[in-house]
Amino acid sequence: MAVGQVQVAAQNLAPGGEPKTITIHYLGKAYKEPPPLSLLEKILTDEGLAGAKLGVHDNNSTGKFLGQEFVLQPEIVPEDGDPVAKAQEIFKIGDALIIADLEPSDLLAIADLPEAANSVILNVRSDQDDLREQDCRQNVFHILPSYAMRADALAQYLIWKRWNRWFLVTGKTAKDKAYAQAVKRAAKRFGGKIVEERAFEFDAGNRRTDSGHQQIQTKMPELTQGAASHDVVWTADVGDAFGTYLLFRTYDPDPVVGTQGLVAVAWHRAYEQYAGTQLQNAFEEAAGRIMTERDYAAWLAARVFGEAATRTQETDVSVLREYINSKDFKVAGFKGQQLTFRPWNRQLRQPVLIIGPQALVSMSPQDGFLHPHYLTDTLGFDAPESKCSLPSQTR
Repeated sequence: MAVGQVQVAAQNLAPGGEPKTITIHYLGKAYKEPPPLSLLEKILTDEGLAGAKLGVHDNNSTGKFLGQEFVLQPEIVPEDGDPVAKAQEIFKIGDALIIADLEPSDLLAIADLPEAANSVILNVRSDQDDLREQDCRQNVFHILPSYAMRADALAQYLIWKRWNRWFLVTGKTAKDKAYAQAVKRAAKRFGGKIVEERAFEFDAGNRRTDSGHQQIQTKMPELTQGAASHDVVWTADVGDAFGTYLLFRTYDPDPVVGTQGLVAVAWHRAYEQYAGTQLQNAFEEAAGRIMTERDYAAWLAARVFGEAATRTQETDVSVLREYINSKDFKVAGFKGQQLTFRPWNRQLRQPVLIIGPQALVSMSPQDGFLHPHYLTDTLGFDAPESKCSLPSQTR
């Protein structure tokens, strides 16, 4: 250990000679999750939490040399439990560092608690635009790319390919419709054209019955027959209720993009660029399975707290929060560049992966899409278009 590290470690030791502790709370709820469409996908009971555990482990790899110890405190309430009450228990101790694996209504209810005002809450579950726009909160930071960022990332790639004509198929849920709005925004922003939009209104039934595949094989061509001339079918099916069934089943031989087919994501098992294989392997060794996008978000959230504590040499939540929201904060995420938060809506800037079922196809932002400050700010809501009214400085 270098002399400087010894001095810093000594400063960070508690009066009794023990390392100073930084507690990270993982606050979640056992929501009823839709079963995976494919038997190849496991039903996961620790999604997200496993990523946070690895992130805290990585924090401690550095922290042990600096007199810091990171402790992960899982706080998962049952499906009928109240995460707000659990959060109130946490805040009784004081300001807190929270990784929030929560749906928007629960996330906002906790963020709006008076005792939560000075805490730092990192959203690792929801990618809805409203949370970054009119429903933004000063104490909530967003790790996952938003719907707008995902749609913009795909749109840039399609425009680069000159696949400008999009046939949009939208599901029934509010999330499907919100994602579809992001697609329409991306079309206007980058010069794409939605030539037609149709709603998916069929009940595909149980595909695992002996005749299930035959029913799907019939319905998908019916859904897509006679559509205006287009280059791709763009699915808006956030819950994966039907989009996967469109692959190889459209009336015309069309590429499928959007929430299924060619997708825009923060992380994927096929990603290995910028030393991503190291993170993939470390996670598989620790968790015994592949790293999902939510696992990656939770790992990165833990690393955000770790990076802030390491750089400031502080454990005080108010100091860490100020640093995370400053122009000096950066965190590595295996994306080829340092990641930073947008001050106007607390969204993490990041390249977005364009992924097929088995391989990386591209990364956005694409060449030729320019920005005066950050190329990644071509993805999602830039400062001039943001409806978030948080006080911020441009950076």
